[in-house]
Amino acid sequence: MDLFKVAFCLGALVCTVSSTEVDGYTKTKGAWIPSLNQEYPADSATQCAAKFYLLECVNGIGTDYRGSKAETRSGKTCQKWAAGKPHKPNAKYIPENNPPGYLESNYCRNPLGDEEAPWCYTTDPNTRWEYCNLPNCTEECKHCTGENYRGTQSTTERGFTCQRWDSQTPHNHSYKPDSFPESFLEENYCRNPNGDEPRPWCFVTNKDPYWDHCDIPACASEHVPSTFVPEMTCASDNGANYRGTIAVTESGKTCQSWSDQTVHSGKYTPKNYPCKGLVNNYCRNPGGDAKPWCYTTDPGTRWEYCNVTTCEDINQAVTPVENDCYEGDGSSYRGRMSETISGRSCQDWSSMVPHRHNVTQENYPTVDLRGNLCRNPDGDKAPWCHTTASKVLWEYCNLKKCPTSGRPTQTHTEKAGHSLTKLLYCKVGNGGSYRGPTSVTANGVTCQAWSAQTPHKHSGHTPELNPTKGLEGNSCRNPDDDENGPWCYTTDPNKKWDFCEIRECDVLKCGTPFKQPNLCKFRMVGGCVSNPNSWPWQVSLRNPSNFHGCGGTLIHPQWVVSAAHCHRTNITSDFSVNMGRHTNLGYENSIQVRKAEKLFHEPSGHDIMLIKLERRGESHTQSQPLHSLGTGTRRGDSGGPMVCKSQDGYVLHGVASRTTCRDPGWAYYTQVSGFMDWIDSTIQNN
Repeated sequence: MDLFKVAFCLGALVCTVSSTEVDGYTKTKGAWIPSLNQEYPADSATQCAAKFYLLECVNGIGTDYRGSKAETRSGKTCQKWAAGKPHKPNAKYIPENNPPGYLESNYCRNPLGDEEAPWCYTTDPNTRWEYCNLPNCTEECKHCTGENYRGTQSTTERGFTCQRWDSQTPHNHSYKPDSFPESFLEENYCRNPNGDEPRPWCFVTNKDPYWDHCDIPACASEHVPSTFVPEMTCASDNGANYRGTIAVTESGKTCQSWSDQTVHSGKYTPKNYPCKGLVNNYCRNPGGDAKPWCYTTDPGTRWEYCNVTTCEDINQAVTPVENDCYEGDGSSYRGRMSETISGRSCQDWSSMVPHRHNVTQENYPTVDLRGNLCRNPDGDKAPWCHTTASKVLWEYCNLKKCPTSGRPTQTHTEKAGHSLTKLLYCKVGNGGSYRGPTSVTANGVTCQAWSAQTPHKHSGHTPELNPTKGLEGNSCRNPDDDENGPWCYTTDPNKKWDFCEIRECDVLKCGTPFKQPNLCKFRMVGGCVSNPNSWPWQVSLRNPSNFHGCGGTLIHPQWVVSAAHCHRTNITSDFSVNMGRHTNLGYENSIQVRKAEKLFHEPSGHDIMLIKLERRGESHTQSQPLHSLGTGTRRGDSGGPMVCKSQDGYVLHGVASRTTCRDPGWAYYTQVSGFMDWIDSTIQNN
């Protein structure tokens, strides 16, 4: 037996192995990891070979996989095992805690023998982990068109013997193993190098035919192939991942259905190419052509390319011209800005990564939500967009308001109400207001539906008992205001519940409402109805029967200022503080109720007091007002705010005190600026 030495610069280890012992590894074009400065112990030559000639396929569930694949089945890049972001790994999957798992770099692994396949945490903040798509070393079946087939069949469906891929006789060809390193063109095994044939094939050793298909059975369990890419409604590169609904060619001809062979027959059918998105008659690129195309319904034209908008065209951030500005609130803005005021790039409106939302062209058909261009679909105060930063849901755009030109501003008629949802998809405080779609725990376990009683029975947190807590599906919520954040019951019979990993919101600063207030023509008497979310600092002090008594202003997450005459005693049990309330009936999902921990009356007897809440509130960022500001003070307005607009927001100037019979029509306010020292010291010392 011939021997040869294989030396690696990994400490002082030198292995001597036989050629037969490493044949099984070199034939698969396995990958060696040269960047690791690590010494691996080996008790035998075979074991040494197994450690360094790394198979890029798996045996069984892949617990022994030591290759360098670092991409999941959906095409996401793996997170490094030693990294803590964007996902904090379970302690048992940290390299130093699991040396036998060979948790190197960001390579796919199955360290504890998961029942399916190697996996990894992903670099996508919205996907904690996914399985990797690795071929089976011994699997004699094909997924999709067999692009990942790594079996050893070498006879075609008509009985011809396959020609070796590294041979040019009897047929010359360009499919050389060195030219297609990712296609595993080994020996004379059947393969489908480009995935452009409906099943694996090979050149044959006969002079005629030149080549032939191989009869490889389809695998019983169809995993998503590694060539899967996220579906897109625009064409990137050659449009192989385009999954839009254009069904007309460049010359205006109607596309023929891919499953129809009536006008024009061809090999590109859903049956032959099950993973190429050949749905209805939509333009596609199943064979790697220059761009998407289709067979046509014109008997004289077999096929034509389609005019599909490229992602580069609609997503490119265009530097605005000097007069790129918006009028009014920007609802009519149709410019090309795609950058926020802080310089962040805008997320495509049709994309749900990194932020899920409901602001799409389907829901807002007249707003021109193309690409990632700045728009104002929900009637906010200016054009905005979701950002591509995972921790910043949205921002206003880097645009200035146009000088008055006398031109009428387009009236915005689309449905409103999105401003609140900008923060419902991230966590503020303890996440009691979170209404996002995340439905897996921090450990990757799927959540049990709140209405379900299996696998875990529960009685307190059901949709019927908590109609305002968002418990309609199985998404993470915080119905009991747990200080650690949203959670859910799990589908794991051995773990009843667990916390979820919800990112923090980029909270607006104090005095800045989500919704632009409705500025009334008459500020005090005969005012107007307020917009929800436009006076988010107003609170309602309510008695045990839930009747409104006085107003107040949230000036700190745990402090409210109100009028002293609203509550002359220090008893805190006979009222509660309601935040996020817009109507007296109180059906809003945003309502938060807090008990008072302690009352502080101004020591000189002036009509102003501070209320320390039992725990922090979140409504200073997303609550809704109880009354519109400026309809004239009346019974129930006592303790409420008088605010004035400053350059960057609204400032509290007065606390509604009382009216008097002696001066009918007049209202009195306690001037807050005269008590700032007392307010600051009280909050600081308590």
